[in-house]
Amino acid sequence: MSMIGEYARVTPAELDRALGDPEWALKLVQGRMEAEAAGCPETAPTRCLDIDKAWDAIGFLLRRAAFPVDIVHGEQAVPDADDWGYGPPRYLTPAQVRTAAEALAEIPAERLTAGAGPADLAAAQVYPAIVWERGEPLDYVCAHYEQLRPFFRAAADEGDGMLLWIG
Repeated sequence: MSMIGEYARVTPAELDRALGDPEWALKLVQGRMEAEAAGCPETAPTRCLDIDKAWDAIGFLLRRAAFPVDIVHGEQAVPDADDWGYGPPRYLTPAQVRTAAEALAEIPAERLTAGAGPADLAAAQVYPAIVWERGEPLDYVCAHYEQLRPFFRAAADEGDGMLLWIG
């Protein structure tokens, strides 16, 4: 089974409720993911995003760039939350989302990956290691990273926080 990086934008009120009631948060997120997968509503901004198996490579590259916020694992744990896949969810406050969005705007994918290659990711044992050991280019990582940039920008513009987990 693959480990997938998952994100869900939440309003400040939803984040507050999620921190006190993680079961409610899981139902909220699952409902949104199902609705978005079904294409409903088409005109609404995306509230959920997955970056597939690129999460660990993105995290590695962001740490290398001294990124100010952990946008892969979140900054804080959701208290008393059960496992949402490969551990409990974590979260970012609206202020942390705003900081991340501003920093993401300054780092295009080409700059993020400059000076790094598959051998670097393989040496660091970045998941999924077999991909980097085969020498696959970082195009896959760049494509998913470029999805994060507008996702965080939209969340910041709306004043949203974020739930994050590896599913």
